[in-house]
Amino acid sequence: MGKVSMAVDFAGIKLKNPINTAAGTFGQGWQFTNFMDVSELGAITTKGCAAEPWPGNPKPRMTEVPGGMMNSVGLQNPGVRAFAEESGPYLADLTGKGTAVICQVAGHSVEEYVAALELFDELCPWAAAFEINVSCPNISAGGAAMGSTPEGAAEVMRACRPVTKKPLLVKMAPVRLPEIARALEAEGADGLTVINSIPGMAIDVHTRRSKISRPTGGLSGPLLHPIAVRMVWEVCQAVDIPVCGVGGVMTGEDAAEFILAGATSVAVGMASFVDPAASVRILHELEEWAESQGVSSINELIGAFEC
Repeated sequence: MGKVSMAVDFAGIKLKNPINTAAGTFGQGWQFTNFMDVSELGAITTKGCAAEPWPGNPKPRMTEVPGGMMNSVGLQNPGVRAFAEESGPYLADLTGKGTAVICQVAGHSVEEYVAALELFDELCPWAAAFEINVSCPNISAGGAAMGSTPEGAAEVMRACRPVTKKPLLVKMAPVRLPEIARALEAEGADGLTVINSIPGMAIDVHTRRSKISRPTGGLSGPLLHPIAVRMVWEVCQAVDIPVCGVGGVMTGEDAAEFILAGATSVAVGMASFVDPAASVRILHELEEWAESQGVSSINELIGAFEC
């Protein structure tokens, strides 16, 4: 039997394989060129950008915790214009090599999302799709995530959908997932990224202060992988649009769990901090697993979980 075909169609984006990178863990791609051939990946998702630059949160922004890490970076970014100018040539070249580039859109209000997406659509013609991060805090609503309710998520999608003809994905907060997923699908989302980090706390018992600059931060890493697999499965049961699974993928078998749970694509996050070449290694391990399953295409294994 020949090699397994790894090509998938994720929300209308033709990927040569299912492996993607999680926004905020892989820079804008070019930072990893000394460690691996980035063009081996099916896609990369760039760090979120807003219409205007954001300074992010004070330091310290990251800390290790048992089984993972916690961050409170605050989506520091240079703004879409500077991003397009600085990283556009590299990302256009990467697209030419067959790796899809998904640009993440950040905002603190519906108006900010729309403004950022308009700039992305105008300045980044090489982008295959845009991912709206509805986990951003809504400054006009006391800091709750924009996508923490079906109504809030739907409002963002309703405003953004007319802005671009390209596929729109949504990075979902890990709350009320099935009902919010249905609301996003109804408003025209083409795909969903499940899940974002889970809020946590880490206290230095000697100083009695947080180990980061804020009381809480986003947990990521292997400790939440089983939770993420469950949430991906629940969302895949709830909607017909495709899902990209994210959360604690450290090996090819971790990625395979997401595929079996119904994900069409899988994004590598924290593993890239541990090993900058992790995403390509995980791709090769996923290929080996697919070959061991006796299938001709990875698509035969999407949602193949049995109970």
